Amino acid sequence: MAIMSISQARENLYVALETLRSRKVRSALTVIGIVIGVASVISVAAIIQGLNKFVADRVASLGSRTYFVSRFPPATDPARWPESIRIRKYFDYNYADRILESCPDVKTITTFGTRGFFFGDSNIVTNGAQSVEKVIVRGAEPQYAQTLPLFSVANGRFVSAFDEEHARPVVVLGAAISDSLFPTSDALGKTVRINGSLYEVIGVFEHDQGMFVGPSVDDFAIIPLSNFHKRYPDAKELIMAYTIASDVSVQKAQDEVVQAMRKLRHVPAEKENDFELSSPDFLSNLWNQLTGALVILTTVISSVGLIVGGIGVMNIMLISVTERTQEIGVRKAIGARRADIRLQFLLEAIFLTLLGGTIGILIGAAISGLVRILVPSVPATLSYVWVSIGFAISVGVGLFFGYYPANLAANLDPIVSLRYE
Repeated sequence: MAIMSISQARENLYVALETLRSRKVRSALTVIGIVIGVASVISVAAIIQGLNKFVADRVASLGSRTYFVSRFPPATDPARWPESIRIRKYFDYNYADRILESCPDVKTITTFGTRGFFFGDSNIVTNGAQSVEKVIVRGAEPQYAQTLPLFSVANGRFVSAFDEEHARPVVVLGAAISDSLFPTSDALGKTVRINGSLYEVIGVFEHDQGMFVGPSVDDFAIIPLSNFHKRYPDAKELIMAYTIASDVSVQKAQDEVVQAMRKLRHVPAEKENDFELSSPDFLSNLWNQLTGALVILTTVISSVGLIVGGIGVMNIMLISVTERTQEIGVRKAIGARRADIRLQFLLEAIFLTLLGGTIGILIGAAISGLVRILVPSVPATLSYVWVSIGFAISVGVGLFFGYYPANLAANLDPIVSLRYE
């Protein structure tokens, strides 16, 4: 019986191939929906997997045990802040020192201020005739670079304690800003104007591709926080970043910071915090929300493609049953069982959907490879898991949409079939 089944399966595959060969256009139109559905699933899965790795690396570059304290929720539009956030008091410059004194589990803490387009400010950095707009000017302390490893200096140095103590007019430029202002020379030691004020370039950050369409380190010009406070007294929005040692409980350290902040800001016991604690994970959470919508959209598109392809398979199988009615009658007359006829047509349907699925997987792999070449920072990778899922989807569609025609063929009356013209 096993030899018979293998022989029968081989015979049905030959029949399916012959059907495809004799009706090339109809077969191509039949599988195109399967191709679209599987290709969209495979390519999007590969891209999302690559993007997930990119986001994870980005979060790690911000510091795995680095946390933030801000007056407002991270990654929110200031124009959409509710009144309850707008009326919160601004942070003081001495908060960080007092938190460090009262929180033994906080390893380092630093304060920084920002003047950027997202707060409604405009900045321009110039060197002679060269200029760069939409620069983010940030005032930072010496501890900033060790608290946020993403801001790594490639040439020169970062802001020092001496720079901070004397509010020196020095700046560390993003790589893109440096390249624009000094296309043919080294920026170190040169003088630039930031919003009209002279600053000496003491360092240039390593190139950073950024987070999708958001700002990157390349867009920053960092000056001492004391100088920032002196030059921009109206820029009152301060944020603190702090780190926790690896052998310390995160929750315990967080509780210490919360209690210290509530005490500093005189928050009554019955009132909620008037500040926000966050970690770099907010980037992951934001990304998960975006990918959730993308997954839903892809599911809808691929489902439509698979349903259209499945209906096409069912249609061509029904036509095939009609065209081969006499053949079915002959096979039954010489001893073929219903299960044999059903298996014959099911295998043909599965072969059609597998062909479409294979083409879809190849197209999805090509798309992921193209993305990896065009956008090297997004390591889109086609995993064996998704290849297996692609094949499983193809077989499932063939079984689901091929069963009705196969069952119809199996239940045909042999006498009526032999008389069919």
